[in-house]
Amino acid sequence: MKANKAQLRAHFKEERKKISPKRLQKASEDICLSVLKTFQLENKLCSIFLPIERQKELNTYQILERAVNIGAKFTLPVSNFKTGELSHVLYTNDTTLEINPYGIPEPVKGKKIAPDKHDIVFIPLLAADKQGNRVGYGKGFYDRFLGKCKADCIFVGLNFFEPVEEIEDVFEGDKKLNYLITPENVIRF
Repeated sequence: MKANKAQLRAHFKEERKKISPKRLQKASEDICLSVLKTFQLENKLCSIFLPIERQKELNTYQILERAVNIGAKFTLPVSNFKTGELSHVLYTNDTTLEINPYGIPEPVKGKKIAPDKHDIVFIPLLAADKQGNRVGYGKGFYDRFLGKCKADCIFVGLNFFEPVEEIEDVFEGDKKLNYLITPENVIRF
């Protein structure tokens, strides 16, 4: 499949709506296991998104919980819809979450961590192609954040769906993935 971002965004939003709760749970578990097998997370600082439940995003809580138990540190993104920027707050056992108006679970408060401190970033997306390009919700939050990360930071997309052949309207500011993890595959770009 070759398509532009708007077409892919619309298509995969519709496909996500068809995912049953059972399939969502199984896909989330499979991806969690792949993440834990693929990456050495101990002593790494990772950013991970928490799921927007109404969008049927993957349940990333289990990645967070299991990886913290083996010594990983995580930050959680906080979206500023006025500036289009993401800030990141260090996750601890005391972190209190609140659902923002867009349905995104975010930490209420905590220690802010600079983008260039991260070793791995787990990225939400709707689609990716076989070159590692990705389609998110179209606001550019992650492209801006990823552009501030250190050069050797690993960008990992987590998705229900296998990559499409090509995203036709990739532009210079788009940040590519290093990995895409689906329920069936771990793809390195």
